[in-house]
Amino acid sequence: MVANVDVPADETTNAQAQKATSPTAVASQKPTPAKPPTLEDLPDLLKTMVDEKGEKSAAATKRVYELCDVGHKQNRVPMVCSGKWDVLTPLALCLTQESGDGRHLACLALNNLSIPTENKRVMALGPAASDVIGGLCKVIQEDKQESYLCCICLMNLSFLEASITSILAHSPVPEGSAPVPALENSNSLLRVLEKLLTNSPSASKSGSGKSEGVRWACGLIKNLAKSEENAKLFGQTQIPTCVVNNIKSTTAPPSRWTSNSLEDFSLFVILNLAQWPGSREALISADSVETVKPIMAEGDLQGLKATMACAFLGADWASFPEAGAPAAKSVSELMTNIVEKKGKDGQYAYGVFKLYTATKAFRDLSLAAAASDGDSTEGVCTKCLSTPSAVALCLQIMSDLVLASNDDTEGASKYVPDAASAEYAIGAVEALIPAILQTGDPPRKSLASEKACSEIETMVLAYSDLQATSGKARASAVAAAGKIKAASGSARPILEISHDLWVQYRKREGQPLDQYLSQEKGIEVDESGPLDFLPCVNSAGSSSCVIA
Repeated sequence: MVANVDVPADETTNAQAQKATSPTAVASQKPTPAKPPTLEDLPDLLKTMVDEKGEKSAAATKRVYELCDVGHKQNRVPMVCSGKWDVLTPLALCLTQESGDGRHLACLALNNLSIPTENKRVMALGPAASDVIGGLCKVIQEDKQESYLCCICLMNLSFLEASITSILAHSPVPEGSAPVPALENSNSLLRVLEKLLTNSPSASKSGSGKSEGVRWACGLIKNLAKSEENAKLFGQTQIPTCVVNNIKSTTAPPSRWTSNSLEDFSLFVILNLAQWPGSREALISADSVETVKPIMAEGDLQGLKATMACAFLGADWASFPEAGAPAAKSVSELMTNIVEKKGKDGQYAYGVFKLYTATKAFRDLSLAAAASDGDSTEGVCTKCLSTPSAVALCLQIMSDLVLASNDDTEGASKYVPDAASAEYAIGAVEALIPAILQTGDPPRKSLASEKACSEIETMVLAYSDLQATSGKARASAVAAAGKIKAASGSARPILEISHDLWVQYRKREGQPLDQYLSQEKGIEVDESGPLDFLPCVNSAGSSSCVIA
């Protein structure tokens, strides 16, 4: 299962890494029976790491590593966040050592320290961030044996989404020099990762340093590509072509791809880059659609990722297996799971996918189906997407944003969607309107459908008036509201059931149920006649008007 969790270097890769170094060299540094290190020893150990060279420095680094290894997880946050010690700068300095032992042990320690959520912000955004990221990047650039450990450490840090733009922006220049954009600097992390992927064929022997470096670099890129700004940078490199080639060259079927494998990471990179305009064209030029299309038939996590990627990349409706039914089901289920804050057993955990990713995929599937339907009013292709549960979810996403935007309204949603998700939701509704508004058979009048049309139209127009609603979304909302209003009177079974599910959700959440009902309650009167019937009549009944 792929999940948005850290790869703990101490429990998985550290054991492998220590086998890769000289065990005799490390063993020779073990002091004769000595008490295990404690946090009180840190000042002396850090001083030795900086002031000494060779074996003495490496021995001190090893003791620092032991303080945060798998048996001492409780030390990791205090070591970084307590403010008592600066362990990051000395460890970053050790990354520049020519001695393999000291550098290797520093990588292990930094990996362990990068796991706790509290530490990520300090390591990626704090005062020592430039030294840490710079040191890790330099090891990768120099193609040292620890390159893959450095990629894992950076990947761990990149699980903090607030850090991903600053991590990729790393572009070192000599002291006193003017800044150089990452794309123009061969020493930037962006160009270092590109060089690693282009110079290390994915067909390298499995488990070799080369293949491990590429694998974990793709894991890092997967996280960094969640940012639109980063995706635009990746789109101007050879990285999109490299990850597509990783999929093309694999001999393992998708059903055999394990979590965190090169193929798993590469498909995730394609998915994340495909949803952003700045990197989408680079993927299309790399023949990504034809490469990814066969994976859609898998029906598991890889099939879901491939389905959404193909939707983002503009694959036509005929490309989706079984007339699009599996695609509609898996993506609408993903939207529901995200809103309900849950994952899917054996496939993905909550938090792996963002709501804006799922709703955009659903919108793009809807547009592909609508394009296939053409001018048909039957909604043949859009029918499988227009299930009442999926339509109700789109209504829920929009109405929750309306509710969240109104400070005076009580009963706000537990899951407040972002403006982009609501925009994709209204885009999907607009595309699916012919199927949503299908009449009953036989045609008949329906008060329930009339109420549904009125309330949904009012909500959609309220959404269109929000400050956060873009011009494109506003146009879609106004167009959809007009068609829904025109459909009032006749029975519209899908719309009616969708409305009922939406109302049930609002009841469960304790939201106001009269918010989108018509406010036209009639004209109030007193003994003097209609109140305020004319602008010159006040509530006391006196008039300043002269009626001839």
